[in-house]
Amino acid sequence: MWLLAGEALLALGLLVFIVWWTMFSSKKPGHDVDQVHTKDDSKQD
Repeated sequence: MWLLAGEALLALGLLVFIVWWTMFSSKKPGHDVDQVHTKDDSKQD
């Protein structure tokens, strides 16, 4: 029983770590998606 509980806790911890890593690893200071413009965005008629 303790083996199953430990394995479930480990799987839950791994899931939380992966979600946290993917949410916060791509955000760099000074990098704002709204500030990134392509050449087509600057051409407004």
